[in-house]
Amino acid sequence: MELTAQAAGWFLLAAVPFGAFTIYSDLSRMKIPNLATDGLAVAFLIIGFFVLPFQMVLWGIAGFVIATIAVILLNALGLLAGGDGKFIAAATPYVMFGDLRLLIALLAACLLGAVVTHRVAKLTPLRNLVPHWASWEQGKRFPMGFPLAMTLILYLLIVARLG
Repeated sequence: MELTAQAAGWFLLAAVPFGAFTIYSDLSRMKIPNLATDGLAVAFLIIGFFVLPFQMVLWGIAGFVIATIAVILLNALGLLAGGDGKFIAAATPYVMFGDLRLLIALLAACLLGAVVTHRVAKLTPLRNLVPHWASWEQGKRFPMGFPLAMTLILYLLIVARLG
């Protein structure tokens, strides 16, 4: 792992609350608030300067800029929702380039798990616990903040544990 276990542990302090807020908001309202994405990005800067070498923080900032440009283009082409793009850009600095294989595998697993969990819950009495959630009635649209936030949190947990 390129990210150290210690850094991942500190980053979890930001990723868990902002990720949980992202998941809840996207499931309930199909929106990812700026508070979640801006908070995640600012937390990287604050924590990063204490737990990462300066050069790695700069690479994280560069990754954020590149991801922001990419998601703006994908959003303009109608391939990605704005909130999902904001979350991807804000989460990018937390992921080290050498850990991309792990991240891609986690994203695939989280996406599959999130879709199955959401679709099963929609068809069972679990739905009655939160009948007002907007994500139940979206047809083919899916709250991607759910698997995206899960991916970031699991990545940091794995690195913190195995790092």
